[in-house]
Amino acid sequence: MSSAATTVAQSVPGAASAVAAPESGTGSTPNSPTPPGAVPGGRGPATDYAGYRVIPARHPWRWVGTAVVALGVAGIAWSLATNPRWEWGVVAQWFTAQSIVNGLLETLKLTAISGALGFILGFVLALMRLSASPLLVSVSWTFSWIFRSTPLLVQMLLWYNLGYLYEKISLGIPFTDVRFFEAQTTTLISQFAAAVLGLTLNQAAYSAEIIRGGILSVDQGQLEAAAALGIPAWRRSTRIVLPQAMRAILPTAFNEVIGLVKGTSIVYVLAYSELFYTVQVIYNRTQQVLPLLLVATLWYVVITSVLSVFQYYIERHYSKGAVRTLPLTPLQKARKFFATHAPARRDTAQERGTR
Repeated sequence: MSSAATTVAQSVPGAASAVAAPESGTGSTPNSPTPPGAVPGGRGPATDYAGYRVIPARHPWRWVGTAVVALGVAGIAWSLATNPRWEWGVVAQWFTAQSIVNGLLETLKLTAISGALGFILGFVLALMRLSASPLLVSVSWTFSWIFRSTPLLVQMLLWYNLGYLYEKISLGIPFTDVRFFEAQTTTLISQFAAAVLGLTLNQAAYSAEIIRGGILSVDQGQLEAAAALGIPAWRRSTRIVLPQAMRAILPTAFNEVIGLVKGTSIVYVLAYSELFYTVQVIYNRTQQVLPLLLVATLWYVVITSVLSVFQYYIERHYSKGAVRTLPLTPLQKARKFFATHAPARRDTAQERGTR
């Protein structure tokens, strides 16, 4: 067999490596020099890609869609800038007026109080819904069913007119004459109290379902493993369940808070001086309806934009356990962009100068 292989190797030029490969297993004899352009190990000559031209991928329809959208945005911007009926001077005049700022502060106060109380009560209702007690489950389910089934406007009017149903509100021992506190309902349920009651209870009904869904999204196997390790129940809830549930709760919870900001405009039916009611009072007096509505719209946009920024950073904080590296903040993205593109631009400028 070896003599035949030698004969073939001598008669066919370049076939020595191909025939000798089964015997040596390396494809070349030991200590043999590597031919020019070949990769060490006998894998053949390396391909030189230096002369190849890189052709970028073509996306013509992407550019067409971008052009169409850009024309639409430019048309809207041109209309806003050139149509005198928007009355931007009136908007600028009333945007920071004292009455508008006072109404804005009342809107923020309603949002903060109702949002905080609503989520606290919603958390309690969610725990009741997840408990093993049939009574607690039934009460929590009934509460969410009633307040999610009725419009917020109806709830507002009902709480404001509670004095027609109950003349007095008292606190004491049920089914006895013992009273610790008693007051007239019309005195106790003011415009502000009715607004807070309506917004809080409505928010609690939705928050309870959001929090319950977030808790149920956590794998129950983790709780079983933590219980097997002897971790106390409170620590399991605060250290294992809630940090993971927050990733599912936060996006929907912030949507509810943003909806609550805009939902405060319903309080105008109670003649409470929040932002939208204040705007109504002003344009009823000045007849500048559209500019004043635009003032309210811009303030709502500012509030929701600030909440969106807070949402981004809070979600980024709670994503630590789900991603290997945290997503870059807008400032970090800008720094990375300039750090990666600025040297290339300088090098290009230097090359053009040398040419």
